[in-house]
This record gives sequence, structure tokens and C-alpha cells, in this order.
Amino acid sequence: MDTNTFKLGTITPILRIFDVPKAKEFYVGFLGFTVDWEHTFEENFPLYIQVSNGGCILHLSEHHGDCCPGAAIRIQADNVKALHASLLAQSYKFARPGLEKTPWNSLEVQVTDPFGNRIVFYEAND
Repeated sequence: MDTNTFKLGTITPILRIFDVPKAKEFYVGFLGFTVDWEHTFEENFPLYIQVSNGGCILHLSEHHGDCCPGAAIRIQADNVKALHASLLAQSYKFARPGLEKTPWNSLEVQVTDPFGNRIVFYEAND
């Protein structure tokens, strides 16, 4: 295979969840994602969900073999200050994220989901 002829595409992180209503409250209600689809092999089996917001797609899985809880992902965002203000305006009782200017010249908002997964929204300031 000629390695000069292929391109890599987008990535879709898989984050472990344990409670579907709590996951939807956080990802849909708080972060503003939309549920695109849900899948389960049979009734009373673990659920696998795709959520999206703009060009960002995440998979949320109750399957123990898919991934471990406590992941950390970074999502590039436009206008992190507006995102920060939007999150604070919701008065979500489980998160009051801060706005941080990093030493590597990035503006960031960090949240942790109810399952220990850390999500950093960042805007590079060149």
C-alpha cells in the first residue's frame, strides 16, 4: 500500500456512560447536543447512542467492552466565550465551568460528565 495516497478522516470518540437519562440530561440538555440515533441489540441490553452538535459527533456507550470511563477529549470550538456564557446561563447544578487562558495560548472551557469523562472545548488564539 502506498502511504502517500490515503487521507485520514474525522474521528468519533466513544465515551462510556452508565445511566442513559443522566447522559441525555448532560449531553443534550446541558451541552446542546442532539440525539441522532440509538441502538440496542435486544431489550434490556446496553444502549449505544450517537449525539452531535455542528460538526462534532460523539458516541456514548453502555457496553463495558467499548471503552473505559474517565476519558479526556478536546473539541475545537468557535467563540468559546459564548459557549462558556451559554453553559453558565443554564444554572446546571452539577457543573459551573470556568474559562481558562492556557500557557499554550488557547482559551478553554472544561466540563466533566457524570461518568468521569473530561471534555475540553478550546479555541486556539494564534
